[in-house]
Amino acid sequence: MQSIKLAGSKPGVPVQRYLDVAEIKEDIVIMKDGTIRGILLVSSINFSLKSMDEQNAIVQAYMQFLNGLDFPIQILIQSRRMNIDEYLRKLKDAEKGQGNELLKRQITDYRDFIKWLVETGDIMQKKFFVVVPLDPSTDKQKGFFARMSEIITPSVAIHLSDEKFRKNKESLMLRVNSIISGLQSMSLNAVMLDTQSTIELLYTMYNPELFETERMVNTGKLQTEG
Repeated sequence: MQSIKLAGSKPGVPVQRYLDVAEIKEDIVIMKDGTIRGILLVSSINFSLKSMDEQNAIVQAYMQFLNGLDFPIQILIQSRRMNIDEYLRKLKDAEKGQGNELLKRQITDYRDFIKWLVETGDIMQKKFFVVVPLDPSTDKQKGFFARMSEIITPSVAIHLSDEKFRKNKESLMLRVNSIISGLQSMSLNAVMLDTQSTIELLYTMYNPELFETERMVNTGKLQTEG
């Protein structure tokens, strides 16, 4: 699994030793127990602005969606403070390039207002995810000492062969497509996270404070541990 190393951080026990995630491969999360996950980013709708008929239709579609499931799913809501640094930088560039002094002053006032509004209002950005699992096998035949070994040394994880991984991925994608279709019945759009987005999601979950000051680089530039 690709591990994130922050500049200036002291060497220590790899973070992944304490995580249940063994690897992220081809947009699929491989857990240490051999199960795999697909993570969907889901759009939202403003339910309160819908008419009564529309609300009833959405509720009925949601009930049918839940009743049609024959496997568990996890719904994840992530809330974090909205970051507008890039937007503020664009406003500053527009301010510098503006020749009209009146418009330049208005851009400055608007930029200061937006910055103040976000800082004082503590405006949060919400993202919605659906985690789709697949358990291709069980651990019933695994002995006591084998289980203890995985607990004491979490790096000892199940490594799937390429052939088995392809087969499991194909089964998982059938579930993923089924969930996407079910969400569409409620006017919700969903897209599966790629490897980069999945790592960023895990990074923000386990490093919520660092994420505000230490932005992730592309996974291709990250150091990896064998």
